[in-house]
Amino acid sequence: MHWYGVLAALGFYAGLLTAARRARSVGMAPEVIWNMGTWLVIGALLGARIWYVVSYWKEDFAARPLLETLMIHRGGLVFYGGLIGAFATSYIYVRRNGLDAWQMADLMAPSVALGHGIGRIGCLMHGCCYGMACELPWAVHFPVDHETKGAGVHPTQIYEAGLNLLLSLALSRLFQFRKFHGQVFAVYLCSYALLRSFVEAFRGDYPIRYANGLLTPAHLISIGIFSVGALLFLVLRNRLPSPVAR
Repeated sequence: MHWYGVLAALGFYAGLLTAARRARSVGMAPEVIWNMGTWLVIGALLGARIWYVVSYWKEDFAARPLLETLMIHRGGLVFYGGLIGAFATSYIYVRRNGLDAWQMADLMAPSVALGHGIGRIGCLMHGCCYGMACELPWAVHFPVDHETKGAGVHPTQIYEAGLNLLLSLALSRLFQFRKFHGQVFAVYLCSYALLRSFVEAFRGDYPIRYANGLLTPAHLISIGIFSVGALLFLVLRNRLPSPVAR
């Protein structure tokens, strides 16, 4: 299996494992998390791939056979699409099983950051999501047949992996002291949007940019994600009771 797939699978497993352990602290059976795992994987893969295909349809897929849109082993996944897809399918699972949606979101948020951090190492191994050219001591060099032609570029995959791992630790700590259901998830959305916007400033793989080249498509999505997170925080803080079990 390609390293891209190996690291993605490892990220999923690490995320589910840590969420299952966290579930015990609120009196939830770990099996609930593991059973939801299939829904998460399906939603994340479909959402991430669909978003990528739609985003790069003219550049990469308009003239190709439709079957090639399914070849995710070659790369081509967008995290924001995966996040939305995973949220949609897991919400179906939560509703069908009579679970608290916002409590489940809090349980999963630190694990999403952890799994994403691990998955970004797969991006480094695959050579996607690379950064702009730079001559810094920590610049990375891909093979000469890569789009970067062997020039030194910002290791944006490592930037995002490290920041996601730090975010996972911070959210895990916040989970222990949360004041209302949905707090951790809302903070995750806002924090990741800021984190991603920072890393995007160094990305060099986008064929399309906005605002005279200052903004990437992910920058624009991050604005929306941050707004949703901030709105959720304000609304849920006033509507939902404080957690009883920590």
